[in-house]
Amino acid sequence: MVTLALRTLRHRTGGFLATFAATFLGATILMAFASLLDTAAAGVDPATRETLTLMASVAGGWCLVIVAFAVASTLTLAARQRDREMALLRSIGATPAQVGRMIVVEAAVVAFVAAVVAIPAGYGLGRLLFRLLVETEQVAAGVAYRFGVIAVGIGVGVTVVGALLATLVTTRRIARPAAQQLVADEPRRMGWKRVTFGWLLVAAGVNCGLLTVLLFSGAGSDAMQTAGQASIWVSAGLALLSPVLIRGVTAVLAVPLTRFGGASGYLTVANLRRRSQQMAGALMPIILFTGISLGTLVMQSVENRATDDGGTIPASMERNIETLNLVVVGMLALFAAIMLVNTLVAATTYRRREFGQQRLTGATPGQVRRMVGAESAVLAFTGVLFGSLASLATILPFTIARTDRLVPDAPALIWPAIAVVAVVLTMTASIGTARRALRTPATEAVGLTA
Repeated sequence: MVTLALRTLRHRTGGFLATFAATFLGATILMAFASLLDTAAAGVDPATRETLTLMASVAGGWCLVIVAFAVASTLTLAARQRDREMALLRSIGATPAQVGRMIVVEAAVVAFVAAVVAIPAGYGLGRLLFRLLVETEQVAAGVAYRFGVIAVGIGVGVTVVGALLATLVTTRRIARPAAQQLVADEPRRMGWKRVTFGWLLVAAGVNCGLLTVLLFSGAGSDAMQTAGQASIWVSAGLALLSPVLIRGVTAVLAVPLTRFGGASGYLTVANLRRRSQQMAGALMPIILFTGISLGTLVMQSVENRATDDGGTIPASMERNIETLNLVVVGMLALFAAIMLVNTLVAATTYRRREFGQQRLTGATPGQVRRMVGAESAVLAFTGVLFGSLASLATILPFTIARTDRLVPDAPALIWPAIAVVAVVLTMTASIGTARRALRTPATEAVGLTA
């Protein structure tokens, strides 16, 4: 099975691009923040060491959580797309353990190669991050940037271990009977472990919001310690529950979609109901992008207004806090945006056979494109809606604790800007990939040509 895994990687390189991209980006971000620990260990002054360690531990820690979450999601999507392949291996005598070893070897090789290739990118991103800290006078100008064992060790080690742990979840699907794996329909219900873990993350975020109000009212920027985490936890929890969210929104929109969308609307509703698990892989980064970006940017805007109105925080400390928040939201938002495009392209490309079958049964290319557009619109709407709700776990408690008000004093353009970015990325990636997939003749797409 090890030999088969290596041959699969060699002959199906395109099928592993999504996983490679996720692990490459994740390793790049991890190395960039971990390099600050290399720099801090190079005999710098105590103030610089504290700044670098804080940035690496807080920002890098949250990036680690989101990166691991996104990589696991990508690997799960890739495993679902290979159900038929796994079933064929099972049908010719391969045991679940053998197939599982093959997937583990594939994941390990892809993760290791991606992490090694990401070393130059991690060095470059880490240097840019370090330069930002120097230019904002948070790090002394004479300190030299270091990229060493800590950065490479964390980047490669965490990426490979995280990918292997993620495969433990995906390989559980192999235990199903081969005949069941050949069926395209997905299970109607989510696993109880996923539901429980999702709600626990939501509860953790709500708890952070409550602690912000109860413990940090009048404490100034210290309220960010708990408020900043709240939207991240809630966003991650709702992302895990995304199959349920898709089904709920689809149930509400089913009537207008089928009534006004014609054949395309009917296909949209049918696909959203039948493929909610795969659609959830694309919904996750939309929720994370919206929730984390909106929550952090509004929180920082409220803090800036409060400081301008007579805050007592030193200017240097305020600058440190703002830089930390903007770097975190920038890194996570960029990663989530790239993961969104990456996931949608991979998921839509995989549906080339499905599009061919629909065209052979009478659907026109225009109807298929409109179907994909409607699906993307539902995904974008669902992601922005629940991401916005997740951001309230940070916005409302911090506003109350910092200003004794319920409505935040923040620029009104923040939410529309984030929503527009999420919608444009979702629609462009999905429709553009579908348009390319439809260039393949229908008979060729379903494998009917000689």
